[in-house]
Amino acid sequence: MPEHGEVVRSRYLFREIDRRSATGTETHLSMSQKLGLVPSNEVDQKTLVSESYIGAKLVEPDDLVLNRLKAHLGVFAIANRVGLVSPDYSVFRPADGTNVRFFEYVLRSSACRTELRTRAKGIVEGFWRLYTPDFYQIRLPVPPIEEQRLIVRFLDTHGALTARLIRAKQNLIKLVSEQREALTQDVIEIKDTPNTRFEVAVDKVFRTVSREAEKIYIPIGLFNRGRGIFHKEPTKGEDLGDSTFSWIEESDVVVSGQFAWEGAVSLAGPEDAGCIASHRYHILRGKPDLVESAYLLSFLKTSFGHLLLNEHSRGAAGRNKPLNAGTLLKEKIPIPRRTEQQRLVELVPLEKRLTANVRRISDRLREFRVRLIAEVVTGKLDVRQAASALPEMTESEPIDEPTDGEDLEEVIDDIEDEAVAA
Repeated sequence: MPEHGEVVRSRYLFREIDRRSATGTETHLSMSQKLGLVPSNEVDQKTLVSESYIGAKLVEPDDLVLNRLKAHLGVFAIANRVGLVSPDYSVFRPADGTNVRFFEYVLRSSACRTELRTRAKGIVEGFWRLYTPDFYQIRLPVPPIEEQRLIVRFLDTHGALTARLIRAKQNLIKLVSEQREALTQDVIEIKDTPNTRFEVAVDKVFRTVSREAEKIYIPIGLFNRGRGIFHKEPTKGEDLGDSTFSWIEESDVVVSGQFAWEGAVSLAGPEDAGCIASHRYHILRGKPDLVESAYLLSFLKTSFGHLLLNEHSRGAAGRNKPLNAGTLLKEKIPIPRRTEQQRLVELVPLEKRLTANVRRISDRLREFRVRLIAEVVTGKLDVRQAASALPEMTESEPIDEPTDGEDLEEVIDDIEDEAVAA
């Protein structure tokens, strides 16, 4: 820490509060690493609902809530309303003169996670818990309260602008996706478009990989919701496990055997050629002079295509719904003339490239932000001068949002340059 800061054990900064609900009628709050502490009905993936919340822990605004089971991952959140949380959570109230938002940044930072992991107890990682006496022993950086406030202002501003930049980039993908969907629908609805069985129009291929023990291979995976292919870590043949693998070639349409119903389909590009896919993935190619792979992918991403993938994915439990490729290939799909399909040949790869580029930009921005937070909260980077020039951020007075993504990049660059210069 800089000379004007201190390092203090958390027992002197927070005290545990254990107040229980007598009626269970207060708003039930769920903790999300992305959203923080929010009403349960605002969380997309619903958790188990209790018949009664009598005995749940009460929280008040500015209480710091800790998920004991995930504390080593930095899962802390600040309550911004009165509500109820799980009895298994720990609720801490900050001492007077403490900016709780600053300490949320500290506790969620990469700089603090090593300490959190060290203090957590348990046999295996999935069952580690951070108990209050151990939390109290953690040493935290404590700059003067005015500097805490400036750090929070700086990081809140940077976070808001970073999120807006990512949204601006994602909107480009959305526009191209909407254009592709509209064009695909136009092509499908052309008069006299014949319906043909999948198995007549498409080849299901498997190019067996004769693996060599010392050779390096790159397995692929699929994001859901049509967000593309990702490459896994390069792996020696002897470490690939018991699966059989197929080579991937450019223009293959790759479909996940487990998550097709979630839209896990993609078109292989030149960067994917030479990678391998396990037998759990289905590889489809349009038959020459009949179906363009770009059209096939775009059709599978339409509502009708998604319906077919969902109908032929059956399972008994949860998300375990494997695709039955045999029955899917018996279905009939519209096959427009090749001249009409050609209209999608450039648009589909463009959408794929945009998605990959935006994901890469987003990942780099998030990686930078993780490093930035760690350096700012520990005093390695002095942002007081940069933060003093920024407006206070409140829900009622949001920062004006530039209309263009490139403008946002310039704003973020200016903030970062000022911080480094300071």
